[in-house]
Amino acid sequence: MVSLVPTPLSKIPGFNPRNAPVLGIDNHLEPIPQEKIISSALRQRFLSPPVWEPEITIERKIVGKKLVDAAVLIGIVQRHQPFVLLTQRTAHLSSHSGQIAFPGGKIDANDKDPIEAAIRESEEEVGLTSQYIEVLGTLPTYTTGTAFVVTPVVALIKPDFKMKINTNEVADVFEVPLSFLMTPANHQRHALHWDGIDRKWFSMPYQDGDSERFIWGATAAMLRNFYRFLSA
Repeated sequence: MVSLVPTPLSKIPGFNPRNAPVLGIDNHLEPIPQEKIISSALRQRFLSPPVWEPEITIERKIVGKKLVDAAVLIGIVQRHQPFVLLTQRTAHLSSHSGQIAFPGGKIDANDKDPIEAAIRESEEEVGLTSQYIEVLGTLPTYTTGTAFVVTPVVALIKPDFKMKINTNEVADVFEVPLSFLMTPANHQRHALHWDGIDRKWFSMPYQDGDSERFIWGATAAMLRNFYRFLSA
């Protein structure tokens, strides 16, 4: 019998996204050119957004569970080339433990909008304060299998911000070149049939020195939608 709230991928016994077969790589799609990911081009894109549709908006239909509004910060650090700020969540967290994520979390009653929530959560998690953040805009919401309706907030980040990691929530903080993430040849497709449902997801493994940063699931899906936004 199919449950009303299907098991999230990360909760499936023995599931390891690193071991999931790669069904396809989108190297037929063009990468976003470097001149379109610099700060001035990103500002202009959000000021005059194209007609476009996100590729993925929900991991699967969720029935019988209350949806929770959340927000994350897709922070683009302005170094010699643009980098995306990412975190690895601590292993003991109840939701998305150990996974790579954007700074962010549930929208609180005191937050006036998703932008304020994303900035507040970024400061709480990694010490990134509003004085270093230039918000460009938001992308369409993405609903996770754990029933969070997430608004991605895209922003430019000044590179001289002071890191202060909340070790209760964040195990590590790192950066990935935006050009890598906006190259579909680095986007891997996966699928799994479980609990009567076909699950499909992207991964974007990034080799960071001796470590592989395995970006997948909701984080990869929102990055894929960002790619679609910039390529439209």
